[in-house]
Amino acid sequence: MKSHKHSDLIKTIFSDRARTNLLKKQEQKAITWLVQRIPPFITSDFLTITGLFGNMIVSGSFILASFFDRAYLFLGLPGFLISWFGDSLDGRLAYYRNKPMRNYGFTLDLTIDWISIIIIGFGYIIYADGIWELFGYGFVVMYGWEMILALIRYRITGKYSIDSGIMGPTEVRIVISVIMIAEVFQPGSLIYSACLVVVVLFLVNITDTIKLLRIAEEIDKKELKEKS
Repeated sequence: MKSHKHSDLIKTIFSDRARTNLLKKQEQKAITWLVQRIPPFITSDFLTITGLFGNMIVSGSFILASFFDRAYLFLGLPGFLISWFGDSLDGRLAYYRNKPMRNYGFTLDLTIDWISIIIIGFGYIIYADGIWELFGYGFVVMYGWEMILALIRYRITGKYSIDSGIMGPTEVRIVISVIMIAEVFQPGSLIYSACLVVVVLFLVNITDTIKLLRIAEEIDKKELKEKS
């Protein structure tokens, strides 16, 4: 009976989106456990700002590492943890409390996500030297393109997803955290990994764009056929 109630609670909290990421089950269990223990005075907006603060810490770790010592990159780890906590729980808390503000939350989340990517990209650009700075700019552009594709997919299919296959925001945070740790012990790891990430994102975005164009074309043809 208890497990049945728990599964119903998970369905309620995550009713607005389908997830495909690798750590989906573990993440949903953790979030469900946490939202039940958030004090009443903590709001979803507060958690959103908390997530933004975590991303500012990540950016700060790059800047400090650039001017002082690479060991400051370790600050990115708690930064990403704080980012995950705020970003993952803000909307889920609203659904748990049965006070979802879908349009407001959707708008605020996208805005904060975009600001966060710019902030982190800025930190990386400060840390990188010479031409390698361009990959920080490239990351911001590729991620922005991915966000646009998510909105297009939502407009065309009515389905909104924050995942790209098995990779979601949580997996991305973990991968970047591992790379930052590697950078401390093996300088250059971050720069070469950033190059690889930008290339992969470019290929994924190109593929997703082609898929969406095909879906959009099929929908348009169907609508024209029905009209005629």
